[in-house]
Amino acid sequence: MTRLLRTAIVVSLVLPLVACGGGKDRPRTDLAASQVTTIGVNSYLWRASLDTISFMPLLQTDSNGGVIVSDWYANPASPAERMKVTISILDQDLRADALRVAVLRQINRNGQWVDAPVRAATAQKLEDIILTRARDLRRAAISG
Repeated sequence: MTRLLRTAIVVSLVLPLVACGGGKDRPRTDLAASQVTTIGVNSYLWRASLDTISFMPLLQTDSNGGVIVSDWYANPASPAERMKVTISILDQDLRADALRVAVLRQINRNGQWVDAPVRAATAQKLEDIILTRARDLRRAAISG
């Protein structure tokens, strides 16, 4: 056997082993990473958003675009008032600035639904609840 042929055979046998790394030094994937992208947006923010407004009927959900739109919801304790929520997840990272919540409010005046102001803190409070829930979900995934 020629030296060149032996070298070619050795290289062809060794290269696949080098390429797969023998399995020992492979990087481990972090299932609870702050960036989870299997659905187009951060899955912790997505799940936390759905959990937070689960009592409201949903009009539209787009996990790739990161948009959740509720239908109008009237609290049985206050039937003359209804709310609608739009949640936008803007990034694949679990960060406060990756989340936007918009709230619409209407009140019933003489049988007509008319727009009414929303307290300034309402959207911020919903964002805080969603972010807290998303962090809890991530923490549970890490320890789980």
